[in-house]
Amino acid sequence: MDFIQNQKINQVTEKTLVIGIDIAKRTHYACFVDDRGRVLQISFSVSQSRDGFELFYKRILVAMKESEKTEVIVGIEPTGHYWLNLAYFLQERGIPLVMTNPMHVKRSKELDDNLPTKHDRKDALVIARLVKDGRFSYPRILKDMEAELRVGSTFRERLVEEFGAVKNMMIRWLDRYFPEFTQVFPKFGKMALAALECTPFPNDLHQKQVDELLVLFKKVEGMKSPQKPKAKRLIEVAATSIGITEGREMARFEIATLVSRYNQLEQEIESITQQLVELVKTSVEYEWLTTVPGLGDTTIVDLLAEIGSFSHYDDPRQIIKLAGLTLRENSSGLHKGQKRISKRGRRKLRALLFRVMMPMIRHNEAFRKLHEYYINRQVNPLRKKQSIVVLCGKLLKVLHGISTKHKAFDAQRMMKDIPSLAEAM
Repeated sequence: MDFIQNQKINQVTEKTLVIGIDIAKRTHYACFVDDRGRVLQISFSVSQSRDGFELFYKRILVAMKESEKTEVIVGIEPTGHYWLNLAYFLQERGIPLVMTNPMHVKRSKELDDNLPTKHDRKDALVIARLVKDGRFSYPRILKDMEAELRVGSTFRERLVEEFGAVKNMMIRWLDRYFPEFTQVFPKFGKMALAALECTPFPNDLHQKQVDELLVLFKKVEGMKSPQKPKAKRLIEVAATSIGITEGREMARFEIATLVSRYNQLEQEIESITQQLVELVKTSVEYEWLTTVPGLGDTTIVDLLAEIGSFSHYDDPRQIIKLAGLTLRENSSGLHKGQKRISKRGRRKLRALLFRVMMPMIRHNEAFRKLHEYYINRQVNPLRKKQSIVVLCGKLLKVLHGISTKHKAFDAQRMMKDIPSLAEAM
């Protein structure tokens, strides 16, 4: 840790022009300082446009010439996605870009004036001085397949969220107008959707015969063979339904719209998932990642979308830190606090690892036995959640190893971590 920090500090020399930028949607603010933090040019505005970026680049060149600097480093406090356009612009011109932690900026801004005031010009100077002290991280500017995976995976996640919202609205609709419907169809399968499209209200089923209902459902696109017992049961529960009968005209329009959107989202999610899987299959790492039991194609897509190529990381601990799985401890004097994960990192990556680990424990023998060992060992046994956190880190180490060394997953080698099994081997 100290060695890496020293490297960052050494990157800023007396020949380096340090620039801090406070990012905003329309207008950024930049400030130039030297390696000692002395202001070379007070904060000025940078328009989020081609002309604004070009003018900013010219000011950098002029400042380097006037202050006799041969190197430049630009630091930003990331704000949403607004920094990306500037990042790609600077990368094209060979100017290194680094990021400061928003928490560091917030806690450092009172050092100069002892005031908690916040404004863009002040933040730009604070960011610049954090950069000259080596308090920054290196962002990864995505390109080619990595960029495609990130964009596609993010969009797919939004579609899935919308799909869940539509599903919840359909359930809410049924609770009002046809609460008995779920007794026949616990899930929204093809026949359930056909029923909601053709006969959404209990009154629509009044005096309907089973065969008549089957013929009606078959007309729905994608519905080939509706089940007769379910159709019969639907007619039975409709006869004694307690569903609301008022406002049905607009309610019919509502459920028709929801069913249409449900089908559309289902198709869109399936389509983009297929495209992402085909894309990820062209990566070098796909062949090795698929050798891990319990790791499916969609999981590999989301994993590489969050991490990028494993070859970008020299040590798996860098990925563990990226996921926010590094341990933190609050201790003082005689008080020794509990160790917890930092949660400083990519939230989506951390959530993905937790989702993956549950089926991994069920379907992967090595991870299952390692989990059993952690929670049942005599010395310092872990709780189930603690074990899962440890195994998430273990998974990242394994994936980094097999991807960078181009070797298939070896369950026997992994189980050597279990003392009792290691002795038996």
